[in-house]
Amino acid sequence: MNLPSRNASPGRPKDLEKRAAILDAAKALFPARGYDGVSMDAIAQAAGVSKLTVYSHFQDKDTLFVEAVKAKCEDLLPSDLFVARFEGPIRGQLVRIAHAFFRLITSDEAIAIHRIMSRQLPEDSHLPRMFWEAGPKRTQEAFAAFLKAEHAAGELHVPDCTLAASQFFCLLKGEYHARLLCGCSAPMESPDVDAHVDATVDLFLRAYGPGRR
Repeated sequence: MNLPSRNASPGRPKDLEKRAAILDAAKALFPARGYDGVSMDAIAQAAGVSKLTVYSHFQDKDTLFVEAVKAKCEDLLPSDLFVARFEGPIRGQLVRIAHAFFRLITSDEAIAIHRIMSRQLPEDSHLPRMFWEAGPKRTQEAFAAFLKAEHAAGELHVPDCTLAASQFFCLLKGEYHARLLCGCSAPMESPDVDAHVDATVDLFLRAYGPGRR
């Protein structure tokens, strides 16, 4: 497990460096130990800061968990991927989004968090909702907004962007992601990932390409 460096980067504001160290610690510890297995003391120790500093940046563990999920998503699936650029064929941007999403959902950290969500939790647990809103929901809404912009520009024909976004990501997950969650699949080789992404994007374009009007 890689924990964050405690050395500040030259020229970086101290508060931002501490916040980044806290988030890095949270991103490492939550998947490794589970939500209940992580304390704010442990986060502080891993980040090389005081517990008071952790609370000054993140008011409670729930907030820190949500921000860690958001930060992990931003690491592998940056928001600028969903900016409609209208530079060249749309297929290229869809392929880039698909590859980034696939890397995210198949990362060790993402699989660990999904397994945590799959465990039996109390009926009143707010953890699944927090995770959903911080990660999958935000990603799906960002892609739906991208589709809406491409539809308005005539690059795609997508009558229901929310539905189409869900379909795209479900297609990308496919059987392989389900097998990963069950612990019965080895990492997919790069040529196989490329083939899976290309086939998914092509299927999506056959359904929602501009010629479907």
